[in-house]
Parts: sequence; C-alpha cells; structure tokens
Amino acid sequence: MHMEGEVNRYEVIVVGGGPSGLFCAIFCAAAGKKVAVLEKMPSCGRKLLISGSGQCNITHGGDISSFLSHYGEHGKFVKPALMQFSNQDIIAFFLDRGLGMITEPGGKVFPVTRRSSDVLEILLAECDRHGVDIHCSEPVLGVETRTGGFFVMCGKEDYHADSLVIATGGATYPVTGSSGDGYSMAGSLGHPVTGIAPALAAVLVKDYPFADLAGMSFENIFITLSRQGKKVSQHRGDLLFTHTGLSGPGVLDISRYILQGDILKVSFIPFQEPESARKTANELLLQGKGVLVSTVLKGLSLPERLVKRLLGQAGVVSGATCAHLPKSARNSLVVMICGYPFQVRALGGFDQAMVTGGGVDLGEVNPRTMESRLHRGLYFIGEILDIDGDSGGYNLQFACSSGVLAAKSITGEE
Repeated sequence: MHMEGEVNRYEVIVVGGGPSGLFCAIFCAAAGKKVAVLEKMPSCGRKLLISGSGQCNITHGGDISSFLSHYGEHGKFVKPALMQFSNQDIIAFFLDRGLGMITEPGGKVFPVTRRSSDVLEILLAECDRHGVDIHCSEPVLGVETRTGGFFVMCGKEDYHADSLVIATGGATYPVTGSSGDGYSMAGSLGHPVTGIAPALAAVLVKDYPFADLAGMSFENIFITLSRQGKKVSQHRGDLLFTHTGLSGPGVLDISRYILQGDILKVSFIPFQEPESARKTANELLLQGKGVLVSTVLKGLSLPERLVKRLLGQAGVVSGATCAHLPKSARNSLVVMICGYPFQVRALGGFDQAMVTGGGVDLGEVNPRTMESRLHRGLYFIGEILDIDGDSGGYNLQFACSSGVLAAKSITGEE
C-alpha cells in the first residue's frame, strides 16, 4: 500500500503514448498544465512507427467535411473533433516544425520523408519542449475515481490527476502495446464496451484459387459483400491478391462489415459498376466473332495471367475465338469477370488488422469534448473508442483530432 506522500501528482495524466495521447499531452502542456504520459512499452509510438508500412499515412486530402462518410455510422460523432483540428491543421502542425507533407494522387497524405519516425520525433520533441513527463515501461494496473480527481495505480509508482485521458488504442498489433487493456480500465469506471473485432483486415478465402497469383493488384474495382444471397455492402477501391486471400484498400474498407461465410463478389473491370461491367463484357464477347477470347478479356484491362486462369476455369481452350465460344462458357466468364465469388473463411486477426472495430461505447462520451458522461474529468480519445474509419489516413486523423479536442476541453480553450 502506497502512502499518500508517495503519489505523483499531475493536473493531467494521459494513459498511452500513441499519436492521440501525445497530441493531447502537447496541447495540454502548451496551455500550462502539468502533464504526464504513462506508456507501458519501453518507448512511445510503436504502432505509429509501423503505420502506412513505416511511411505514416497521417491523413487524407480534400475538404474535411468529405471525411464524415468514411467512419461508417459514426460520422456525426467524429464531426466536432475533425472540424476543430482538420487535415489542414495536421499538415500545418508538422510543416511549422520543419516536416512537409505530400499528397498522393489518390488523396493519401504522407510526410515528404516517408518516415513515420520523423512524425514521432516531432511529437516527442514537442512533449519535451512543453515539459511533458513521459514515463515509459509504466503499465497501468488500475484506475479509481477519487475526490477531486483520479488515482492511477502502476507497476512502479502511483499517480493522481485532476483529469485522466485514456488513449490506450485498440487491440490490434498487440506486439506494439495496443493489447486492449484500456477496455478493462473503461469497464472498471462503469463505461460499457462494445464487442471488438479486427477491422481494416485482410480476408482469408475458403478454397482460394489464386495463391500463385499473390501480388497481383487491381485498381478502382467494385467489391460487393453478400450474405445469404443478399447484398450487404458495396465498395470501390484497389484490391490485392495475397497467398491466402484478398487485401488492398477496397477489401480493408469493407472488412468491418464481413462475417465468416460471407461472399465477396469481385468485378475485375475497373471503374464500372458490376451491372454495367456485365453488359460490357457480354456484348464484347458476343460481337467479337473472329477475335480471340483472350484478346477481348485483356482489352477489359484484365492481367494476362488472370485471363489464362479464368479461361481455364471456364473450360475455354487456348486460342478459342468469340465465334466458337459456347453460351454456357460465355456466361461463366461474364460471372467470373464481373462478380467472381470468394467465400470468406476468416478475417485476418488482431495481429494483422490495422485497427479495431468496436470499443468504448459512444453513448457515454460527449463528442463535443471527448469527456465521459459518467465522470467529470475523464476522457477517451483515439482508437479505444468505437470508431474505425476507412484506410487512407482517416483513423490517424481522428486519433490526432480527438486528442486535441480533449486537450482544449481540459484547458478551457476554444
């Protein structure tokens, strides 16, 4: 039992040294608060370092209002955070500190150096400049509400704070420290937690036929999710064949809706919706006459190796022309080209998914402040909340924005 005199006292304690926690700590300390960050790993920002394959896709381009449709049902909840600290604010924050950003044609925003470590270095330097105390290798074992604040019990020492910010992340990539322990902290304080699952995860396919085509990619194609014969969702995006199934932004974005046994129908013709693509493919095969079937399919922007595989699966011999293509084979090809069915065996696990679906229930968190509706001075920010955005920088944007919004609430700034 620690004596009262041994307790470390702060105005603000942030549990978790990822981007949301560090942004919150910086903005609190810059406003004059005495702040500590408690990080259970030996160093901060370990998940940040691997984001975007180590290149750190920190946000997305375009008008911030266009972001709201990229968080599933929760666009209304994330709006206050995004509006008061936008993608342009993040870009300006790093530019002011010597790190420029570059926007790719598809809208993803990266540091010009393409190094996540440069982003983390600036955040840690800002913490140091404003006097934030960072305690690494300091796992939180429990939290309690106390008169006038919060009591935080750790492995080494205990802490007391007027405001407590839980920024522990989700349950993905547990090797980086985000192993879901924030959920038990939230639960101990009476906050309900929804069921969690991997989100932005690759799909493992039952009886997958394209393992030897791993690495083949497709741009701007339509992916339709079906369950028991009914359409659940449809996304357009890029797709990648892996050794065990499907990945790429288009699949990652739709993965939050997927259950085991669902069917993903992939239309390989870029830019065209499946119905339109079916008409296009069918007409070209009908009118092709003396043209090779393989030539028609390659003309639809299908890779040559995929064309050979699809012809084989449809029972079409090499060198066959459209004039000699049986109706059954033509129909089979059109189905495979414009709605190839992949049955979901499983989603990639927490060790592979980019973010966690589910988390602290949003009903007990004020979206205008990130403050708990149950305990004054308690805040939840970033991935611990039941928020998961599309791939492309949307999750990091919300993490940073929610951290800043909580800080402004704590410090009384507008």
